[in-house]
Amino acid sequence: MPSTTSADLNLSRAEAAERARLITVHDYHVALDLRTAIDRPENGFTTQSIITFSAEPGSSTFADFVGRSVQRVNLNGRDLPAEELYQGARITLPELAAENQVIITATGEYSRSGEGLHRFVDPADGKVYLYTQYEPADARRVFANFEQPDLKGRYTFEVIAPSHWQVASNGAQTSVQPLSSSPELSKWSFAQTQPISTYITCVLAGEYAHFTSSWTGTVSDGEHGAKSLTIPLGAYCRASVATSFDAGTIFELTGKGLDFLHDKFDFPYPFGKYDQAFVPEYNLGAMENPGLVTFTDAYVFTSKATDMQYQQRANVLFHEMAHMWFGDLVTMRWWDDLWLKESFADFMGTLTVAEVTSWGKSSWVSFANNRKAWAYRQDQLPTTHPIVADIVDLEAAKQNFDGITYAKGASVVKQLVAFAGSETFFAAARQYFRKHAFGNTALGDLLSELSAASGQEMDDWAAQWLQTSGISTLSTEVLANNGSYQNVRITQQALDPITGLSVNRPHLLNLGLYSFDAVSGELRRTRSLAVKVSGEVTAVDELNGEPQPDLLLLNDEDLSYAKIRFDQKSLQTVLTSLDRLSDPLARAVCWSALWNMTRDALLPATEYIAAVRRFAPLETEDGVLTVLLENVRTAVESFAPATQRAQLRHNLLQTVAQQLLQSNPGSGLQLAWFRSLAALSRASADQAELLHALLLGQGPEGLVMDSEPRWQVWRALSANGLAGEAELESELATDSSSRGRVGFTNAMAARPVAEVKATAWQAAVEINELSNELLSATISGFGLGSEELHLPYRTKYFEVLEEIWASRSIEISSRIVKGLFPDQDAQPGLPLEEQSVVVLANRWLEEHPQAPAALRRLVIEELDHLKRSLRAQLAG
Repeated sequence: MPSTTSADLNLSRAEAAERARLITVHDYHVALDLRTAIDRPENGFTTQSIITFSAEPGSSTFADFVGRSVQRVNLNGRDLPAEELYQGARITLPELAAENQVIITATGEYSRSGEGLHRFVDPADGKVYLYTQYEPADARRVFANFEQPDLKGRYTFEVIAPSHWQVASNGAQTSVQPLSSSPELSKWSFAQTQPISTYITCVLAGEYAHFTSSWTGTVSDGEHGAKSLTIPLGAYCRASVATSFDAGTIFELTGKGLDFLHDKFDFPYPFGKYDQAFVPEYNLGAMENPGLVTFTDAYVFTSKATDMQYQQRANVLFHEMAHMWFGDLVTMRWWDDLWLKESFADFMGTLTVAEVTSWGKSSWVSFANNRKAWAYRQDQLPTTHPIVADIVDLEAAKQNFDGITYAKGASVVKQLVAFAGSETFFAAARQYFRKHAFGNTALGDLLSELSAASGQEMDDWAAQWLQTSGISTLSTEVLANNGSYQNVRITQQALDPITGLSVNRPHLLNLGLYSFDAVSGELRRTRSLAVKVSGEVTAVDELNGEPQPDLLLLNDEDLSYAKIRFDQKSLQTVLTSLDRLSDPLARAVCWSALWNMTRDALLPATEYIAAVRRFAPLETEDGVLTVLLENVRTAVESFAPATQRAQLRHNLLQTVAQQLLQSNPGSGLQLAWFRSLAALSRASADQAELLHALLLGQGPEGLVMDSEPRWQVWRALSANGLAGEAELESELATDSSSRGRVGFTNAMAARPVAEVKATAWQAAVEINELSNELLSATISGFGLGSEELHLPYRTKYFEVLEEIWASRSIEISSRIVKGLFPDQDAQPGLPLEEQSVVVLANRWLEEHPQAPAALRRLVIEELDHLKRSLRAQLAG
């Protein structure tokens, strides 16, 4: 296998543009021989690509392949010296004709990182499962191709695999033929696809359980009238989890989504069948491969799940379905415009849940609590970037699948819909699909359709929202006298951290006035005022003379993307009476504001913790409760001063344990309280007696202690030195599932023993044998325990960074870089920049200016997370 470095794997935007100028791809015929997958994976697999393409006569270009070897390169009927042409990750194609055919035969490697062709052996039954995952550029790990999104082609796949397997691809299966020489093997052939990009092609193979259904609806393409369309539906999962797989629910949601999106987009689903596969050790939530969407099989709930988990799964299902139009039918030209698919799919996923499911009232609450919180975190990092990003190469693209591209983008799309109107937005989308079907676009193409549909130029709006960085902070400043407003203004602070310039974005939002009801005592909205905020100061003259409410809520209904700050009276109302605010979305906006203030060290962590202890027990939705309990654990472990932490944790654990015992049996709220108990107990033995009782089945009625919750308890006990290797081995003997193996690996690494931490470090850093999921479990377990246990690894971490980045795939190295970044408590008396880990990280950044940009970005981000925690600790 040729030596391949991270530099070889990279592809610059300029190189991609030049290749796109030189060639036009027509079609691919890809043949994969997977006969070695069961018992000879070390031999790799045979892969052949036959590619037809046009080119500038006499020019040269290159195809992409990352694998063990290339045996044959035949260009236009002439065999070329493969060993000379295959260097690093590229195969040179010289002296091209106007029309070309290249045949490339190679040997690929099965993956354990979730990139390329991932191979998984289920410990539950020994069955082998394969699936592909390519975004942004890992199709080249499976077959030779031109790996960039704007070189679309039509694909025909053939796969040789064991005859008893299920095999699927983007196109519909056209035939299955046993091999005459080896009847235990068969060849599957699949229909040619529509023109699609390399990164959304897909192959699935293994002993998957397979379920089928279909959807039929009346659709319109906007031009030729209504017609009936039938789409075959399929669903796949591992055999060992098939009894837990609710395929009927998946098909029901799929049908509702197809109804809704056909109505909104007015363009028939163009990719034939619609399969959805739930696969193991998946790096993502899901991937939008047309005709064969892949999901993590964490969405196959083998243990009891909360209502929020089911809602999140529905959201992801609809997100991927929206990609069939935003991303697959019309694809960004280069990764700068990744938002053209992800922002819109994120918005459409939430909208579809709100419109067609029983979670209609909570969908946007979940968006406010989860997705926007992710965006706010990401957008305050030093590495923030505009939604329309400057992506110079593939390494930068890989790091840009972040909260800005997804959740901030979706928040801005929501603001766009409020700004332009829903009908205008969807009218523009319909025209966008018709004009650019099966093509590639950039920002200007969408703006053109939005401008035409709305009758107003969208360039200024796009420049302010899509091409600037950072978050606006909106504050209410009020002057009141004798209980009435004399003056109300909204101030905007919006500094672009990249340019250093103020960006006073336009915000169309609601200002909610809430007062205590004299009879019920509830905080009720008495008035809602639509306000257009622009510039640094916006006067709200309409409120002059109005009685001052108990709560003046900026961004009521959560229409815009901004951090909000309360006036003093409103803040006191929120801190003392948040439970009396009956509207769940208004409550979510308030919780979000409190959490942002805590993260910004403007509200002491102790006050946030007190608010959660007081009000969280009154929350009625398990999704809201889950977010609050995750945030409050972070407040205790990261933002509270170390000297106060033990008492704060003890008090919080008492509240959590009490609520667990009092919750409705079998409810999602009960499960949320249990998970919080287990998570908090990783750093405390205060509730060890209750944890042991739970393992013995002596917990509250309705709490099912099957595999997943049992391993959560074992992890907590292990982290406190209350579970040894023999006990964990005994538990594993009763749980042969892959999730059991992950739980065991995590608990083993969690034990607070120096030798255990050394072994975990070696497994994660020095020995490249763990699969992606077991690596994450090892890293997570290693991170538990006292600061003293981790002191020996602070300098080691920075010493191995470049070696790790150069020797591992970007997915695996990213997990190591982020997961093992050293943590610390604030050292009293030292300013922020003199804190131990801050000094080490800054020194590494100063001494390694030439390190890969993506690696530096991860270190900078982790350092900023640490500094935020230290800043809050020092302020508290």
